Amino acid sequence: MTAATIGHFSEAARQSGYWNRHTETMPRPQLDALHLGKLRQLLAYAYANSPFYRRHFDRAGLDIEAVRSLDDFKQRVPLTDKADFLHLQADSPPYGPTLSIPEEMIAHHCETSGTTGVPLAIPYTLYDTERYGESWVYGMWAQGIRPEDSCYFAFNWGNFAGFWSCYWGIRRLGCRLISGGGADSRGHVENIMRMRPTVLVSTPTFALRLAQVAAEMGVDIRNSTIRHTYHAGEPGPFALPAMRRALDEAWGAQSGELLGIAEVDAFAPGCPERDGVHVNEMNVFCWSRDPIGGQETAAGEIGENIITSYVNSAQPLINYHTHDLVRRQRSCACGRTWDKLDGVVLGRTDFMMTVRGTNVYPTAVENILGEIDGVSHYYQLVLSRQDENDMMTVAFEPDPGIDPGRWDGLAERLGQAIHQRLHVRLETEVVAPESLPRFELKTQRIIDNRPKELRRELDR
Repeated sequence: MTAATIGHFSEAARQSGYWNRHTETMPRPQLDALHLGKLRQLLAYAYANSPFYRRHFDRAGLDIEAVRSLDDFKQRVPLTDKADFLHLQADSPPYGPTLSIPEEMIAHHCETSGTTGVPLAIPYTLYDTERYGESWVYGMWAQGIRPEDSCYFAFNWGNFAGFWSCYWGIRRLGCRLISGGGADSRGHVENIMRMRPTVLVSTPTFALRLAQVAAEMGVDIRNSTIRHTYHAGEPGPFALPAMRRALDEAWGAQSGELLGIAEVDAFAPGCPERDGVHVNEMNVFCWSRDPIGGQETAAGEIGENIITSYVNSAQPLINYHTHDLVRRQRSCACGRTWDKLDGVVLGRTDFMMTVRGTNVYPTAVENILGEIDGVSHYYQLVLSRQDENDMMTVAFEPDPGIDPGRWDGLAERLGQAIHQRLHVRLETEVVAPESLPRFELKTQRIIDNRPKELRRELDR
């Protein structure tokens, strides 16, 4: 078998940047018509099969037949929230009345990571896993990953849905998969050098951690066989330009990113322009909503991403609050017509803060951190309340080897850069190298020490 026929792809297909050119470049009127048909079918399916949605729709007085346009869907169909599902699952574990299929038809059980509280149980049919997995393939293919590549998973296997779905995607693409299993950081580096994979799959901060450990071991990881690094689970290279530069430099490879929500889908593969992600409009329908006023926000404006998934037939998610603040664009230089989320996720509705009259998004602070020489990629944003005002302290580690006598100067430079760019003064604090926790999965960037009632007030 020649390289041109690996995975039964023609040479023309292999050279294309599109996994499915027809769907990825579909004209907007055709996409919208397709969405409306799918949404109407989904509403009927959920009402007929899910006790939760039957009660939810009846309580809202929804007449499914009256949903005849996308505007009708946005305005008439009641919103749902993760808290709704968590409450019902807690009352009747593991899934409660949210299921729309008999429990014996569930092919795979996953859960959210639980870093913000009790994990959400996520049931999948076999069909769900196939559709969910393919969402990863769009971005990987666009980045140049092909069936002959081998992908190393630098994380433990568990119930967390995020990287199980990547496993499904890699099987769909036809790559060889190498699991790092329970190896520690040194073990991962040794495995990569011994097994010679071409793609590293991990959270972005863990990839930087592995590069640091490799350097401590005397291993030049830039000379490894890794040609691509691919990331999810936390803000990554397409959300944070400084993170992208650090990853590309540390590994001597091209980094990529996918935005997913465990219970929804791996719904937004990275754009080849490397400045955002595209919504996979074959699998989900999204629109943006002002988190306070509730009205739809226009393209180019920041709003909360409201999502409906077509790939969760076991536990449908319809008009679902993501709490992610995004800037939606309707065109892109890459040629894709799917909605683009410029800068990926710009912040969270529950973490958008007003500090001295200025809206502050944590991602904006993260971008500035990555631009200050001597400031490492290990930091935390500590939220507090003082004199009826929200406060944010940026705690960060300096790069290893920086003379402690320079630490205060780094904090001052960072504070000045934040003030110049964001027009607000934030407290900055240097902490000793290696003092902040390291995470294999989602890194806990934000420590919210405000009273609970204030945190919930912003969780709209």
